Amino acid sequence: MNRCYRFIMSFMMAIALNFVTFSAEATPIATDFLKLGADKMQRGNYQEAIQDLTEAIQLESNFAFSYSDRCLAYLQLQDYHSAIACTKAINFALHNAKAYLIRGLAHYRQGNYLAAIADNSQAIALKPHDFRAYYNRGIATAMLGNQLQAIADYNKALSIIPQNFQSLQADIYNDRGLARLELADLQAAMLDFDKAIRLNANDDRAYFNRACACTRSGDILGAVRDFSEVIRLNPSNAQAYVNRGVARHWLGYHEAAIADLEQAARRFGKREKVAYQKTLDILKSVQQQIPSGAEIALL
Repeated sequence: MNRCYRFIMSFMMAIALNFVTFSAEATPIATDFLKLGADKMQRGNYQEAIQDLTEAIQLESNFAFSYSDRCLAYLQLQDYHSAIACTKAINFALHNAKAYLIRGLAHYRQGNYLAAIADNSQAIALKPHDFRAYYNRGIATAMLGNQLQAIADYNKALSIIPQNFQSLQADIYNDRGLARLELADLQAAMLDFDKAIRLNANDDRAYFNRACACTRSGDILGAVRDFSEVIRLNPSNAQAYVNRGVARHWLGYHEAAIADLEQAARRFGKREKVAYQKTLDILKSVQQQIPSGAEIALL
């Protein structure tokens, strides 16, 4: 029976929205549209921002920062194909590290990890002290299975990230913990998840990942504790119900296990057919394994 079905990879947005750059290369009207687009992105109106940035590009076709900012808006809308059009921003301004960061994240979201690594490496070459490029290169490298190199990038990011960026520090510790968990370094992974939780006590991802580490180390009570915290913070997380149900079953709390698995099935629903069916299969297996006349207990 599977202990944990997946780990949750945290994603730090590679570009903060307040990093919009203005330039003297364009006409005042084009710059006005760029400013309008930046303001709309700050308010989350990404589609309207794209319209303003497109106006700026039509007025100044070589306005590199309009392309990169428009790509950021596309990235927020999960239109990764359009976001990769940051190539134009790079062609017009080879020093535009921001464009490499945006395109690198778009490549990552499309599963093109080698391209993501290449773009973030170029961003690092242009801005060696930008922690975001190291972190984003690390998560792409981890997806290719090179956990040691990913850890090296996470270490570098942690060494240069501003100390007041606590939630982002938590993301990096969380992903470094995942890399260490992949390397079966359970003690180091647990330390990283502990740090992530101390920095951001409301991040259900870190609790989920620490629960997985607890399970691997045989601390089933610890796993139940952390999966319970995931559910408190994110009641819609069906996977946490599955994993807590399995852990409770191992501990002999059969009624609680069945209740968790039933909750998970309801949350997956028939729209997530594979997960829904797997949950029903686990539920059936748990019910069949309950000894006849066993005392039912809750945890």
